Amino acid sequence: MRRFAQLLDRLVYTRSRNAKLRLIADYLRSTPDPDRGWTLAALTGAVDIPGVKRAAVKAIVDERVDPVLFRMSRDYVGDTAETVSLIWPARETADDEDDDLRISTVIERLMRLGRADAPAALADMLDRLDPPGRYALLKLAMGGLRVGVSARLAKTAFAQAFDLDVEAVEEVWHGLRPPYPELFAWGDGGDQPSIDDIPVFRPFMLAHPLGETTVSMDEFAAEWKWDGIRVQLVNVAGETRLFSRTGDDISHSFPDIADAFRETGALDGELLVRGEKQGGAEGGAASFNALQQRLGRKTVSAKMQAEFPAFVRLYDILFDGGEDLRALSWTARRERLEAFVPRLPDDRFDLSSVIDAENFGALAALRESARDAAIEGVMLKRRDSAYLAGRKTGLWYKWKRDPLTADCVIMYAQRGSGKRSSFFSDYTFGCWTAGGELHPVGKAYSGFSDEELKWLDRFVRSNTVGRFGPVREVDKILVVEVAFDSIHESKRHKSGLAMRFPRISRLRRDKPAAEADTIATLQAMID
Repeated sequence: MRRFAQLLDRLVYTRSRNAKLRLIADYLRSTPDPDRGWTLAALTGAVDIPGVKRAAVKAIVDERVDPVLFRMSRDYVGDTAETVSLIWPARETADDEDDDLRISTVIERLMRLGRADAPAALADMLDRLDPPGRYALLKLAMGGLRVGVSARLAKTAFAQAFDLDVEAVEEVWHGLRPPYPELFAWGDGGDQPSIDDIPVFRPFMLAHPLGETTVSMDEFAAEWKWDGIRVQLVNVAGETRLFSRTGDDISHSFPDIADAFRETGALDGELLVRGEKQGGAEGGAASFNALQQRLGRKTVSAKMQAEFPAFVRLYDILFDGGEDLRALSWTARRERLEAFVPRLPDDRFDLSSVIDAENFGALAALRESARDAAIEGVMLKRRDSAYLAGRKTGLWYKWKRDPLTADCVIMYAQRGSGKRSSFFSDYTFGCWTAGGELHPVGKAYSGFSDEELKWLDRFVRSNTVGRFGPVREVDKILVVEVAFDSIHESKRHKSGLAMRFPRISRLRRDKPAAEADTIATLQAMID
């Protein structure tokens, strides 16, 4: 555990990307199996220890430390793992060189234990570790290392460590499981792992924001950018999996989609929920709020499937049968996709149409007029582009529609986490009802500069009128302009509304709170 803790410590304090790559690569080359495999899994977010949850960690801390002291310390530090690692009263001399405190042994032991036994085992390990070791252990147990290393960077470090192509590593990655013995055998000179009979995720092709760029409609095709979640459907050897953009298997949340995809191949599309109304560019899609009712669920009842029927609007085809089509041009792949879609159930799959615009100006006018509940904007794809993993310059662009805005009143604030743990940086804001009451309509923690954050923090501290645990209620006098992509009806909120991607676009210190927008104004913005 000591070597893993040292790696985390160095990564936290290293800003250079190349330096982080060297640190990880050196560790992977010099560390034996299976420790290096579990480290790679931890860095890429592939470690899940179900027996240890954040509440369980807080419970064992409360047994050793005064609960009030811990909560005050956590509020100041801003990170649970760091707070526990520093405040934990170790009972024995730290001795993390024991074999049973190797990263592989620790993970494998905790994974075997259920929620009843894992917390006690975790406490025993914390007793025998020094503060850096405790920090590393808790980050492993609770998930989410947050040491400035993305999954892509960790895979790149692995590829560089063993002189492999990172795209080839990505190609096989999702067919393997921690601690990746086949992957390291390949790195040490063995054969590339085979994934021919496994439905694996392939990295998506991504788009750059269009910005001020203009393109020729002779060279680019345009499609609507739908407001669902990007998914990849893969069927191999009679088995289907549905993957999210990050490569997570979400088949269990959408069994109706997985069961309906019986054709061998791999498709790229947007997961949506059927709407009650037919309208917009192609019709049939409800807002993201409807889709959200099913996201993240381990099981989905027949009632929920019927109430929120999912379907996929297809964009692209990666494999047709066993044939890899990614090297073909977008135009050629589009022809293959159009031939593939009729073989699928039309209640679960349809084809994203190409927008008919004779020039860029005409496309801009269509984009401006598009306010369908499920449309985010426009996608522009170069007609001769192959399907390449990642975000490649000049090939695909996303041109999101302009955001909606509303003037809202700050009602509550809460401290952030990590670097923002000393600042009140999370703000709940509201709008006026017809009866003159403020109802919360959203929460934002982005959109402002560092200087504006400092000003907002001082405002909260100077105008606090109530405290509810970590939340501060403030005097209702500050107006902020909030930008958001769309707004929808929601039964989960008192106002009956839910904003999509709200962020603070500017402070309106010049505007009286009484002149902020009303709930009725926001209701009128619902698509």
